[in-house]
Amino acid sequence: MFKQFLSKLPRKSSKSDSVGTPRSSSRNSSSPSGGRLQRTRSDSGVSSTRANAAKRTSSSVFPSSVVVGTEHLLAFKDVPNSEKLNLFISKLSLCCVVLDFTDPNKDIEEKDLKRLTLIELYDFVASAPPKFTEPAIVAMCKMCVNNLFRVFPPNNQSNPSGGENEDDEPMFDPAWSHLQVVYDLLLKFVTSPSLEAKIAKKYINHSFILNLLDLFDSEDPRERECLKTILHRIYGKFMVHRPFIRKSIGNVFYCFIFETERHNGVAELLEIFGSVISGFALPLKEEHKIFLWRALIPLHKPKSLGAYFQQLSFCITQFIEKEPKLASTVVRGLLKYWPITNSQKEVMILAELEEILEGINMGEFQKVMVPLFWRIGYCINSSHFQVAERALFLWNSDQIVNLIAHNRRVILPIIFPALEKNARSHWNASVLNSTLNVRQMFTEMDEELFLACHAHFEEEQASLSLVAEKQKQTWERLENAASLQPVTGKTAVLVTPSITRNVSF
Repeated sequence: MFKQFLSKLPRKSSKSDSVGTPRSSSRNSSSPSGGRLQRTRSDSGVSSTRANAAKRTSSSVFPSSVVVGTEHLLAFKDVPNSEKLNLFISKLSLCCVVLDFTDPNKDIEEKDLKRLTLIELYDFVASAPPKFTEPAIVAMCKMCVNNLFRVFPPNNQSNPSGGENEDDEPMFDPAWSHLQVVYDLLLKFVTSPSLEAKIAKKYINHSFILNLLDLFDSEDPRERECLKTILHRIYGKFMVHRPFIRKSIGNVFYCFIFETERHNGVAELLEIFGSVISGFALPLKEEHKIFLWRALIPLHKPKSLGAYFQQLSFCITQFIEKEPKLASTVVRGLLKYWPITNSQKEVMILAELEEILEGINMGEFQKVMVPLFWRIGYCINSSHFQVAERALFLWNSDQIVNLIAHNRRVILPIIFPALEKNARSHWNASVLNSTLNVRQMFTEMDEELFLACHAHFEEEQASLSLVAEKQKQTWERLENAASLQPVTGKTAVLVTPSITRNVSF
């Protein structure tokens, strides 16, 4: 009886249909029969399949079904324990059938049956089954390859901003109700005590992991959330794959930073890495420090920083908490990639700087305080009131004020001109009030130093005014001398703005 059910399943796939590679669009042939499509062995069926495969286009869901012949198998409760793993493999083979979810009215019966089978498989894995054998692991991996691994269509990659515009509505996969069950089954399988990492590592291998990483570019946030959880569990269970996973995530970041500047899953990958960093042993390995300098800090460069800033800031903070000496390295990196023309990014990086400075020690602070406060001075003078206001908010932190107070003889001469210019001419009332408050704080810290800086500032302003006046007089003498010279031949002529307006070309 059981052999009769197994005989209705597709035969074992060929070697070319290997685990960990995306499914082929022309795997099997099919022909209609009695309202249900079944496998045929004829040569004409194979050629027909190849012809149809050429007509199909890539889809972010499932390609049109090329093998449909879903037959309901026995329930797990109806077979003895010794046969349950065999039935598990048979049901997984049945679920390797791919269906077209772009048309909700197509293959309704097959879709429902496949969904019920997947739920039954999930319940079986969750019920503490016996240890999974190699054929069971192979069948599970093949089912995931067929159902999950796919190439996204070009329109999925048409947004060069990489999700920068928060007003854009996320795109939801029409096959999600089906994809979700497959992802839940894979997660339950990976975390099951019945799965031995020593055996499974041969099939949940580098190729399988790379295909999972490719799926992080999905536009469906629900899919990326599932992938995040699964990849994190794989990282935790398969210690042998940990260096490869870190390296592969780094490669995704490098491609995003230096080539495409678009990827939908950067935030999720950073979230995974944030939890990975918390598990790093001390002292930190050199490869981890290199990753911080070459990948995480340059991630402040792309325009779409706002899409993943919170996760990136968490990773940076985790590194500094692990090794406080890295604080000065991070600050130098932020100054290197400081946004000059993007005020929103400036506000974000100023907030990140505040978090770093609240935990930095005095020695590391003194290494970077001169270039840091030159940059903060420019931000205080910014005509964008949010940038100026965010820079002045640094003085609201007691820890930062304490660092500044201990190094005021270096910092105040740098920052004083910016404060004085704001106090005299900034257009925003809130920025003006904050500037006056900071000036008052410096006066209370060291009034003598404040008066000295004020006197020096006045001297500089007077000398600058004198230089400007001399330049103006020099240009006036040149203009007068040029106006007295006769115009002959090809002699250059200095014309006034009024003459320039009357010249026609």
